[in-house]
Parts: sequence; C-alpha cells; structure tokens
Amino acid sequence: MKKLPLISGLVLSLLACSSLFAADKTLRIGIEAAYPPFAFKTSEGKIEGFDYDIGNALCAQMQVKCEWIEGEFDGLIPSLKVKKIDFALSSMTITEERKKSVDFTHKYYFTSSRLVMKQGAVVDDQYASLKGKTVGVQRATTTDRYATEVFEPKGIKVMRYSNNEEIYMDLASGRLDAVFADTIPLSDFLAMPRGAGYAFVGPELKDPKYVGEGAGIAVRKGNTELVGELNKAIDGIRANGEYQKIQAKYFKSDIYGD
Repeated sequence: MKKLPLISGLVLSLLACSSLFAADKTLRIGIEAAYPPFAFKTSEGKIEGFDYDIGNALCAQMQVKCEWIEGEFDGLIPSLKVKKIDFALSSMTITEERKKSVDFTHKYYFTSSRLVMKQGAVVDDQYASLKGKTVGVQRATTTDRYATEVFEPKGIKVMRYSNNEEIYMDLASGRLDAVFADTIPLSDFLAMPRGAGYAFVGPELKDPKYVGEGAGIAVRKGNTELVGELNKAIDGIRANGEYQKIQAKYFKSDIYGD
C-alpha cells in the first residue's frame, strides 16, 4: 500500500512530460524573417531560409505541430518571457549574458563576425583606419555589443538597425562606410549582385566573449524539458542526414563547426 503514492506520482509525472508533445499541441517559434540566407521573405510573402527549414525539420523530428511567429530580433527574448512564443530559432548566438535571461539548446551552427567595406579598403587589427567612419550593426546582437565596447571607444561611429537588410540599403546609399555582422550572412551578401564592389576587410572575430558558443535555440528560462527535446531533435536530424540536406541547400561548406 505504501508504494501506491510513489507509483501514482510516477504515472502523473510521465503524463505531464508527454503533455508537452501531445498530438494537439502546437509549439510557437519566434523568428526574424529579414536575415538571409537564414530567414527571409519571398516575393509571395512566404518565409524561407536555413533557420526556417531547420525549425520545420525539428518539429517533424519531435512529431509536433509548429506555428511561426515573426518579430524583430531584439523582441524575441521579451516575447519568450511573456509567453508569446515557446522558443526562438533565429540565429541567436549563445552568450553568457543571454543565458541570464533564457536557456539555450546546444548549437546548431557556428559563425564568426567580420567587417565588409568597398573593395580596396584596408583595416588593421586595431581598426585605426576606421576612426571617424560609420559602421552599421544590427541592434541587440553580439556585433552590436562588440561595436559598443571596441569600436566606439576608438572614435568609430556606430549606427544600429533592426535588421541587416536596412544596413545593406544604407551601405549602398553611402550613409555607411562599413557593415559589421556575422560572416555567413555577409558571405551571402557578397555573392549577390548588390554585393558587387564590396569585400571582407580587417580581422575575423572569433573571440568566444563576443561570438559565443555558436547559434542556439532560445527557450524560456527553466523549461528544461523543451531544451532536452530540442537537443535530441538537433542530434536526430544530424544523424539521419536531414541537417546536411538543408545545409547543402544554402551553403557550400559545413557551418556546424567543430
């Protein structure tokens, strides 16, 4: 008789765990759809990109329904906190600072950061030649943090934007001298007609203090069950080849990293 409460408690615990992934459960995924090639809108208004395809593959792996919720990048963590979304899959770098607000899965890809300027520009490791020039960064990103802590004290002007698309437009108009962003989306920009005449300059930023552990999926603080299921799903799509299939659709090399 004394075992019955223990058994009942175990059954209730198992039911509670399964309820998160019940057949009628829909998980809401937050994404910024202005960060090609990871997420962008087609002319028909449909979201496409690496992050979008990875998210759908993870939902299929977990056998759950998913709904995509668009928002600006700097609004994703606040949306998690007020339970507007269940997780954010939008190329969010795993950093110690962000870990104070949200929990993360392990990485699903890794990228460094770098400057892009007009071809022929030369930038040394200390960025001395950038003094007095204007650099565009995306607001609330790791590159924004680096620009605040390193560029601005050196007399470099920093302009902050909601997304990279706005930065590219101001670069083309001459309002900016440079863009500082993640290397992978910048490579995509340089490969397009609008990237003609521009090139990578200066050092490649790989300092873990700024580029973190890679891009992870952000989950509301304390939701260890969802973190665990997403980690298993990431491992699952890498093991069954779905990750590599999606990666080959957008990139010519492995972006997962070591």
